[in-house]
Amino acid sequence: MSVINVGQAVVLGAIEGVTEFLPVSSTGHLKITEGLMGIPVDDNAVVGFSAVIQVGAIAAVLVYFFKDIVRILSAWGRGLRDREERYHHDYKFAWWVICATIPIVIVGLAAKPLIEGPLASLWVVAASLIVGSGVMWAADQMGRHKRGEDDTSFKDAMLVGCSQILALLFPGFSRSGATMSTALILDLDRVAATRLSFFLGIPALTGAGLYELKDALGTGVGAAPLLVGTLVSFVVAYGSIAWLLRFVAKHSFNAFVIYRLVIGVALFGLLGAGVLS
Repeated sequence: MSVINVGQAVVLGAIEGVTEFLPVSSTGHLKITEGLMGIPVDDNAVVGFSAVIQVGAIAAVLVYFFKDIVRILSAWGRGLRDREERYHHDYKFAWWVICATIPIVIVGLAAKPLIEGPLASLWVVAASLIVGSGVMWAADQMGRHKRGEDDTSFKDAMLVGCSQILALLFPGFSRSGATMSTALILDLDRVAATRLSFFLGIPALTGAGLYELKDALGTGVGAAPLLVGTLVSFVVAYGSIAWLLRFVAKHSFNAFVIYRLVIGVALFGLLGAGVLS
C-alpha cells in the first residue's frame, strides 16, 4: 500500500504549488503537513515524492516564462554556432545558469544520506525557518535595489546559485528565500532577484525530481498519488508565480519574514508539546 494516498497527494501538491516559489520554504511546509497527516517525513519514499511533485511547479515556471526561456535558449544556440553572438547577454546568461547549478548538484549527491536522514528533522525545519527570516530581513534592508535583470553578472549567478545549498541542507531555510536574499545583498531589485531565483530553480529542481522518481516509485508511493500531486502542484504554482511577481514589484519581503517567524515558533511549540515528532 502507498505511504501517501491520492487525497493526501492533492493537499501536498497544493502546498508545494503555493510555497515552492514564495520565500517561505516549500520543503518546510511539506514536512509540517506530512507530520500533521501522520506521514513519516524521513521516509525515503516520502522524500522522493516531495522532490517529484516539485517538477509540477517547475513546469509552471516553464509555461509562465516560455517566451523568455525560448529567447535565452535561442541566443545560446546561436552563440554555439556564431562567435559574434556570444557577446549577447542571453547567451552568457544561459551559461551562467548551467554553471551556477553545478555546486548544488555536487553537494546534493555528496550529502544525500544527511539530507534524507538527520537533516530531514522538523526541529531543523523550525530553526531554519526562523534563521532564514532573519537573513531575509537583513538582506532586504541592506540591498539598494538598484540593479535590474540586464545588470546581472556571472558572479551574481554563481553566488545566488550556491546559496541554494543552504535550503538543500537545511529544509525550512527556503531555496527561494536563500536565492532572493543573496540577490538582494548583491543590490538587485526585488523583481530581478525573484526572476533570477525562478530561472536558477529550473535545472536544479527538475534534476532533483527526475533523480528521485525511481525512489518514490520503488519504495512505497504509487503512480496515481505522484501524478495527482504533480498536476495539482502545476496548477497552483502557476497562480502563485503570477501573484508573487506582482507583489514584489510594490512591496518588501517583510510579510514573508513575519509569516516565517510565526510558523517557526509555532512548529517549535508543536514539537515541544509532543503534537508533532
